[in-house]
Amino acid sequence: MDNEPIRRRKLSHEVLDRLLARITRGEFAPGEHLPSERDLMNQYQVGRPAVREAMQALERMGFITITHGERARIVAPTARTIIDQVAHAARHLLATSPTTLQQLKEARLFFETGIVRMAAARATDADIARLKERLDEHRAAAATQSLGRSDYWDEFLQKDMAFHREIAVITGNSIYVALSQAIFEWLAEFHVGLVRLKGAEALTIQEHTAIFERIAARDVEGAAEAMTRHLSRANELYRQFERTAETV
Repeated sequence: MDNEPIRRRKLSHEVLDRLLARITRGEFAPGEHLPSERDLMNQYQVGRPAVREAMQALERMGFITITHGERARIVAPTARTIIDQVAHAARHLLATSPTTLQQLKEARLFFETGIVRMAAARATDADIARLKERLDEHRAAAATQSLGRSDYWDEFLQKDMAFHREIAVITGNSIYVALSQAIFEWLAEFHVGLVRLKGAEALTIQEHTAIFERIAARDVEGAAEAMTRHLSRANELYRQFERTAETV
């Protein structure tokens, strides 16, 4: 490695590094415009392609928005945009590493038992009412199975995700909300077959009901136990699905 030649970096990478340093130092506040392309070309003595590539990279990273005919504008970061920045890499890792997928399921169990404890401790009457709405919507989605709707499973998954996301919302922590949704989306993308197992949807509704009841009772440890039973059962069904898929 030490004997390999030092590779020359692209000019756009140098421009990107310098702009990132200026943004992180607070030189540009959220909502403010960056210098124009021409100004950046003059400041860094580079061509337009290098500046544009750097700006496009900043947009993909969630630091700026680019609107035709206007200078790029700094975006106020959110928990969701930060998590979205790693989404593509996470999906690639999950698609190529079965071990990582198992680790993600274990991380979800640890994470969701933690936030359900917090939700049970902090829930207000208004929070409980909203969570009840999410549970009722999930039940309603499950009840449409007999209608033979083509979008049944997509709807069921969305309502499942909404229930778990609402629990994260009750904590009052936006990072938990973004992580909860991201983890569910990644698992659903790679193991959508989980909810297609016969009887799994009815069991999911039962388990969500148990979680809701413990949160509504402000039973911290009871809520954590209900969530653990739910996700441990879910993890076993994931493994059943994996074993079934391997034999097909």
